[in-house]
Amino acid sequence: MATIDSVNNAASDILGGSATNQAVVLSRPVLTSTPRRGWLWGLGVLGVLFASAIFNPFTGTQETAIDIDPTDYATRTKHVLSTTPLIDGHNDLPYLIRSELKHQIYNDKFTFNTGLLSNTDRKKLRDGMVGGQFWSAYIHCPKDSATKKDVPLEDPTWTLRDTLEQIDITKRFVDEFSDLFQYCTNSTCAREAFSNGKIGSFIGIEGGHQIGNSLASLRQLYDLGARYITTTHNCDNVFGTAASTVTAGGEDKGLTPFGEEYVDEMNRLGMMIDLSHVSHETMRDTLRLSKSPVIFSHTGAYALSKVLRFAPDDVLRKTAEKGGVVMITFINRFLRPDDPDAATIHDVVDHIWHVAQVAGWDHVGVGSDFDGTPVTPRGLEDVSKYPRLIELLMERGATDDQIRKFAGENILRAWSEVEKVSEAIQSAGKKPNEALWDGRTWVRSEMSPPIMFRDSIGKRIPSYLGDP
Repeated sequence: MATIDSVNNAASDILGGSATNQAVVLSRPVLTSTPRRGWLWGLGVLGVLFASAIFNPFTGTQETAIDIDPTDYATRTKHVLSTTPLIDGHNDLPYLIRSELKHQIYNDKFTFNTGLLSNTDRKKLRDGMVGGQFWSAYIHCPKDSATKKDVPLEDPTWTLRDTLEQIDITKRFVDEFSDLFQYCTNSTCAREAFSNGKIGSFIGIEGGHQIGNSLASLRQLYDLGARYITTTHNCDNVFGTAASTVTAGGEDKGLTPFGEEYVDEMNRLGMMIDLSHVSHETMRDTLRLSKSPVIFSHTGAYALSKVLRFAPDDVLRKTAEKGGVVMITFINRFLRPDDPDAATIHDVVDHIWHVAQVAGWDHVGVGSDFDGTPVTPRGLEDVSKYPRLIELLMERGATDDQIRKFAGENILRAWSEVEKVSEAIQSAGKKPNEALWDGRTWVRSEMSPPIMFRDSIGKRIPSYLGDP
């Protein structure tokens, strides 16, 4: 029969071993002279500790990992993704909801629970072990209906209104399926969502053209929950040059002077700057100026695929120096511009591996662009295929720790650092940036308001009739 000393020694072994990584505080009752009570107390301690080791979801999986065959990539993948959130940087499902349902989801047609033909639905997300998702509040660059050319920057459009609607549908969609999703606006919540068994859901805006040429609008979009903005989409805007412009033969002018103010205000706000669609010089200018890490929510390695929206090696290295993250996309025509139909999951692995080798495993992630492209690489048909992507990285030699970084730790760390920089800037007393785009047209109503200052006459915004 076990003695009190042997039971207590066993308990000490458990406390000191790998069966738990959490402190256990026990309140021991006052001992009496009855040996049986002491023995029962020690047995009870042992039972509590064994139960903690068995039923704690984190400690239990860590113990199991010791016995996993290193070549059993499927089991390793399940273990890693059950303890670390896989966070995708870019999914366009809200735009599909706009395009096919005009934002109306409270009906039988939106069969998210039972299955959709597109890349993302409930079952696919769960099968893919997705732990967090940046949903894209995307609205296309405005085009002139007659000329099919980009609308001039100073012309009013419906883009800001449509962006607000995209934010609205993203929030309503997440709320409608709150048993699956948890809406978050900070990195701490993203971790909490995963620990709650939910898919953390965050909002990104895919284009600086969507904020109405205004830093004031930028601040309001932040207040509505947007946590990254792609500086340009496939059109130049008041902030900088798009990669598509350079691809079409245009000059790469990089950031504009107003774009420099935009970077400044993004840092102050705590909004992540996304460089996924910008030109190479816009990338370099932003990295030079930003006080915070930058991200590429869905991009690739220019060294492997000469697509101008992909990041060249010097940009990869500079992004790493800034603490940023390069998240790899799944778009066939960019991964394999020579033969898009030949793109496979292995091309994605190649891009991930290249970024990891140049920038380091601390600076690579995944940004699919699911539901934003008509075709995806073979083997990555939808969000359910993420485990296979992880397995292939392991087959190539990635360790579990490297996979954890790639899956979600890197973007969570970068997001947290952006938040900390913002806190420091605002604590130092920096006010909201009042810079204005110099190409803006100002008008006021026809009414004659009172005069604030003696020199106001002739200097106020003119009325619609041109009156000073």
